[in-house]
Amino acid sequence: MAKHYQILTIGGGTAGIMASSLLKKKNPSLQIGIIEPADTHYYQPAWTLVGANTYDFDKTAKPMAELIPEGTDWIKEYADKFEPESNKVITKEGNEFTYDYLIVAPGIKIAPELVEGLQEAMDKGAVCSNYTDPKHTWETLKNFKGGTALFTQPATPIKCGGAPQKIMYLADDYFKKSGVRGKTDILFALPGGSIFGVKVIADTLMDVVDRKDINVRFFHKLVKVDADKKIAWYEIEKDLSAGGCVTLADGDESQLDREIQYNYKDVKVTRDGDLFGIHFDMMHLAPPQSAPDFIRNSPLVDAAGWVSVDAKTMQHTKYPNIFSFGDASNLPTSKTGAAIRKQAPVAVYNILKMIEANSLSNKEYNGYTSCPLVTGYGKMVLAEFDYDKNFKPDPKLKQFPMMVGDSSKEHWRLWVLKKYILPHLYWTKMMKGIEV
Repeated sequence: MAKHYQILTIGGGTAGIMASSLLKKKNPSLQIGIIEPADTHYYQPAWTLVGANTYDFDKTAKPMAELIPEGTDWIKEYADKFEPESNKVITKEGNEFTYDYLIVAPGIKIAPELVEGLQEAMDKGAVCSNYTDPKHTWETLKNFKGGTALFTQPATPIKCGGAPQKIMYLADDYFKKSGVRGKTDILFALPGGSIFGVKVIADTLMDVVDRKDINVRFFHKLVKVDADKKIAWYEIEKDLSAGGCVTLADGDESQLDREIQYNYKDVKVTRDGDLFGIHFDMMHLAPPQSAPDFIRNSPLVDAAGWVSVDAKTMQHTKYPNIFSFGDASNLPTSKTGAAIRKQAPVAVYNILKMIEANSLSNKEYNGYTSCPLVTGYGKMVLAEFDYDKNFKPDPKLKQFPMMVGDSSKEHWRLWVLKKYILPHLYWTKMMKGIEV
């Protein structure tokens, strides 16, 4: 016999816990079940700082049992199959749960298998990632003796789009301290044509790139990693039919395509047909990411494999009693905890209104997200923007004294926000179902 809940939540991450806590706060009598197999809940935004040895990894973890809201049932199993026509979820263990309303918030899956050779290379030797093992990142930075330091990001959506470059700016600072920066070329290879999607922030970051003397290579799609030879292979995602070897100087920098190369450095690159292999002495990468397999194989997704929802209400486009937000949804914004901070309350108000009157509330999500872009030890820019990529500081954050001034520019006060205030807000407010 299937166990029934008024609200069934899939996922004990930021989205699932915040929404369940908020629902319980608004209506303590609700019967809520949370399907989550993990024992530990991590505050992942601090992993950037862990990778640069300026935050304690242990402080990013709490037992899941402490986060599950009081009065809800923790179902410590893996969700596996959806039967939305009969309001049912089946776990890997074969247990069935039915619901009046379903929240689908399982987060995102790290998918190194999408890049050839990456599974073998991940978190070993000179290949590191704050996304998977920030302690190994720090070991890699510490052991680096100079050469080519390559930082890269994949062509898939990822958690916190700014994270692949934050650690690069911190690494530059650390290499100066450790005395190896003078014999180091820092490269940032990315698939897009701009360093950030919001122009005012991109302008600030290009100033940082200039100051730190970093070579940016645009339109570079990572397709293969050769860990033994320390080569990262890229396709160039730009029409090269005009001829010429536009990404390599070959002794003549005047021939370079400036849309691909910014602040060119003559590091070793091997060409193999249409592939360009950048030789590295260390590489930090954001691995490719996707929705979890049980989501991608479900009837809930769009053609790209993300849960299909209305961009303003979080309601599923086909099943009105299903809501999804956070990293597994197809909301067209960055996948960050800051976005969830604004998404969860909208979904909660809509679910409560559905329970009460079978209609949606008047609350809508405008696409707000923020990306705290650390640009060095003690420096940060706060990119806050909406669906239209407008720079849009949140009035709630403006209440904090360190938010005085223009947050699109670097400031030490914003570093204080990142390192001390945001973790506090996360654990004591968001995870307790308090709107911030």
